[in-house]
Amino acid sequence: MIMFYLLCFHYALCIMHCYLRRGVGIKEGQERIVEAYVGEYASGKSEVALNRALNLVRRGRQLVTLVDFDLVEPFYTLRPLQKELEKRGLRVLAWETEKTMGLGEAGTLLKPEIRWALQRAGDVVIDVGYGVAGAGKLALLANVKECLELRVYAVINIARPLTADVVGVVDYVQSLGTVHGVINNSHWGDDTNIRIIQEGAQIVTKAAEVLGLPVIGTTLEQRFAEQIKGNKLMGKPLFFLERQMNRYLW
Repeated sequence: MIMFYLLCFHYALCIMHCYLRRGVGIKEGQERIVEAYVGEYASGKSEVALNRALNLVRRGRQLVTLVDFDLVEPFYTLRPLQKELEKRGLRVLAWETEKTMGLGEAGTLLKPEIRWALQRAGDVVIDVGYGVAGAGKLALLANVKECLELRVYAVINIARPLTADVVGVVDYVQSLGTVHGVINNSHWGDDTNIRIIQEGAQIVTKAAEVLGLPVIGTTLEQRFAEQIKGNKLMGKPLFFLERQMNRYLW
């Protein structure tokens, strides 16, 4: 008899749990993903954002949009990869390279469709161009304050002058505005070795403790997998990148 009442109690709890989840509109595993990646010049934020979007497509997520939100550098962006990425299942919001003019930090206009990117159905991954405005440029997006799903992640490369040490990382991240987490993406391009990846993980972890932010993980190329034991570094996950940006400049 006691067992019967316990089973009934357990069943009631399950019904209540399902009712509460349905009531707030949550479907298990179906929450919308909206992420923006910010960072210093050559931090690798475009590579990280691109790989994140492709990973979502590979995982079977429907309607994944990748947004090229760079208003500073009109050429070293996602634009040359747009058609290729669309063939791989991504929806890409970006200016067409042949329709842009300028060289270096000439700046560019905000494409109208990008302003309304947060209103699109499905997941949205935003590559935010570098510059003094940092994450503050996200204010140009319509209804950004109402987008409760939005998470802003700072991509850190300790090979860059402004983020070479703990103090530098802390100062830089604090200058960005709202940030929800940091990512170690320390590298030297083709000359990257395991040492800078590990050193970056240590510096980013210490800086995150000062900032009171979570370390999302370390991003690195697959070729370093055998040099790192396990699937974590400094206790945080590893995310392997398929390099794309090194193939395009204009």
